[in-house]
Amino acid sequence: MVETGCKLDRYRRESGPRPTLKKPGTLPVTKRFALTADLPKPPLPERRPLSDKRHGRERLDDYAWLRAHNWQEVFKDTSLLDPAIRAHLEAENAYQKAVMAGTESLRETLVKEMRGRIKEDDSSVPAPDGPFAYGIAYRAGAEYPRFVRQPREGGETEILLDAEKEAADRPYFSLGGASHSGDHRWLAYAYDDKGSEFYTLKIRDLETGEDLADVVEDTGGGGVWSARSNGVFYTRLDSNHRPSRVFYHKLGDNPQNDALIYEETDSGFFMGVGKTQSDEFVVIDIHDHETSECWLIPASNPAAEPRLLAERETGVEYDVDEGGGTLYIRTNASGARDYKIVTAPVDAAGRDEWTDYVAHEDGRLILDHFVLKNHLVWLERREGLPRIVVKRLSDGEEHSVAFEEEAYSLGLSGTYEFDTTTIRFTYSSLTTPSQTFEYDVETRDRTLLKTQEVPSGHDPHDYVTRRIFAPAKDGETVPVSLLYRRDTPLDGTAPCLLYGYGSYGITIPAGFNTNILSLVDRGFVYAIAHIRGGKDKGFRWYEAGRRRNKANTFTDFIAAADHLVAENFTSHERIVAEGGSAGGMLMGAVANMTPEKFGGIVAVVPFVDVLNTMLDDTLPLTPPEWPEWGNPVLSGEDYEVIASYSPYDNVKSQAYPPMLVLAGLTDPRVTYWEPAKWVARLRELKTDDNPVLLRTNMDSGHGGASGRFSKLEEVAFVHAFALRLMGKLA
Repeated sequence: MVETGCKLDRYRRESGPRPTLKKPGTLPVTKRFALTADLPKPPLPERRPLSDKRHGRERLDDYAWLRAHNWQEVFKDTSLLDPAIRAHLEAENAYQKAVMAGTESLRETLVKEMRGRIKEDDSSVPAPDGPFAYGIAYRAGAEYPRFVRQPREGGETEILLDAEKEAADRPYFSLGGASHSGDHRWLAYAYDDKGSEFYTLKIRDLETGEDLADVVEDTGGGGVWSARSNGVFYTRLDSNHRPSRVFYHKLGDNPQNDALIYEETDSGFFMGVGKTQSDEFVVIDIHDHETSECWLIPASNPAAEPRLLAERETGVEYDVDEGGGTLYIRTNASGARDYKIVTAPVDAAGRDEWTDYVAHEDGRLILDHFVLKNHLVWLERREGLPRIVVKRLSDGEEHSVAFEEEAYSLGLSGTYEFDTTTIRFTYSSLTTPSQTFEYDVETRDRTLLKTQEVPSGHDPHDYVTRRIFAPAKDGETVPVSLLYRRDTPLDGTAPCLLYGYGSYGITIPAGFNTNILSLVDRGFVYAIAHIRGGKDKGFRWYEAGRRRNKANTFTDFIAAADHLVAENFTSHERIVAEGGSAGGMLMGAVANMTPEKFGGIVAVVPFVDVLNTMLDDTLPLTPPEWPEWGNPVLSGEDYEVIASYSPYDNVKSQAYPPMLVLAGLTDPRVTYWEPAKWVARLRELKTDDNPVLLRTNMDSGHGGASGRFSKLEEVAFVHAFALRLMGKLA
């Protein structure tokens, strides 16, 4: 249960006026920094036109053949990939390697720097649960953590699961979750060893340290324990990678005989399974991006029929927790756009029995909530400022947890226990390393448990963090968070990495990031554009950047770039724009719209073939994504809106800046062929000699490399690309 937030106003400016300087001009795209004097010839895939006609409009897709017809099988066994497709991806990898030749030493230096900021034998502060306290710990040099526990009052640490050992000899390994049973006897854990996010679920006997023979394949990751600790609930993915069914596995049984608890027949909805803080109920959560529905099962009776809390209604969202026989429901029902919290009896049958408990306030966005025995806790964002609020259940007294810095990231991590007055939260800013606090909601005592260590050293006073506001074309102002060294010249000559996302209501926090310091220490200004499509300014900020308003996301990002130049933080030819996934779509859109305003573009697993993907209802995420983007299958208007900005469909004959594109072969979220097709079309149509690099990780999916150190190589590659564009190779 973690959410993040960042303050949106009043960033501290440096003391003293800045000199008024002449704004640098914008260089033509064709005059940008060259990566090499003599670039090798890039791969040019064969054109095999495929026609598609919808709503009276016909399109030709020359590179549709890069989509493997057996993509479901490839996710599980990459050796089944069409040899012609593999040959093309490998040719692209060879090309980007050749173009980036000469950066090897720089990348090694960057990895060394970033690794030097990681405490290699780091560990979390153990969280108490009954007789034990549970946490994670790394040994020096290990890519993956150990799950550990110790007696609550202190004592010898016991290793429950060594992920480094489990990952041995696997090129990719990712834990999907690890949860101990209520009786502390068992550990349910799940892992993905291909990057496809099909997780294998196993059960470990913590008395013997051995895994049971029970192995459940193709799960959504992790499991939820029954009250008696004799079985777990889990979701199973279908062949199209959708979590369509919830099962219950009883320890010792053959997984093929697991009981089907619930099946969702509408492919437009995601599904997950969780548990209330009280451990009284298992919760089946069904949702898309604007509608949700919850079913409750008594945790003490896995065989009970799930009970519907409130029937789904388009546009109405809710989630639930329970305490003392009362349900506490966060919802946007009845026009509560920024959410409210209502109560209901545990046997409530529909919204008619809901009673407002924390009233809706316009502009106060309630992000998350949970219930302790005597307190309700929630995380909210008011005027962009996140804070934790506590309400005593006995008398309704409220108080908030306050912070002094003007911009920060806040995570509410909660607690294992229900009958407690202590919670935990994490806090950081662009200059302040992450801190873990324990907070007593009754006495209001706040205890700092841990501050993130930076072994190679970090002095916050060497850096400046700011928040500026970029004027948008329609009169709105777009918050932009900044980080730079105090000695960085603000005369338009500094290079800038401008990051953006702007989808799904996700707010990008202004949190501490040790990796970005390698750019900032080399003179970069680091900027985060808090554009529409996120919830930085409340739910309205999200609504104004989705579906038929999606263009605001792109123009906001361009406005941020313009304002950075107008305020002399940088110049257009020195801006390297970066975004990943839906943020990669942002990169593709702004590259088509205003390529002259960026000196380089980095698109990580970019969602760029938006129209084709939203027309293909066999793909894992397409039906659940229609509420976010529109349904071009049924709606001609949605088709035209998406077609107007889909990066792949809008590549044109013009000059583009140098571009780096990253993909993962087994990525189920943004399939590898989207960036591959996009790069092919860019090469075909662009009029300049700037390189477009496609780097496909043949052993991973959406998240890239899985180990904490192996990830650094990918980050270093991106940083080296940006540094080389800016002529900084040292």
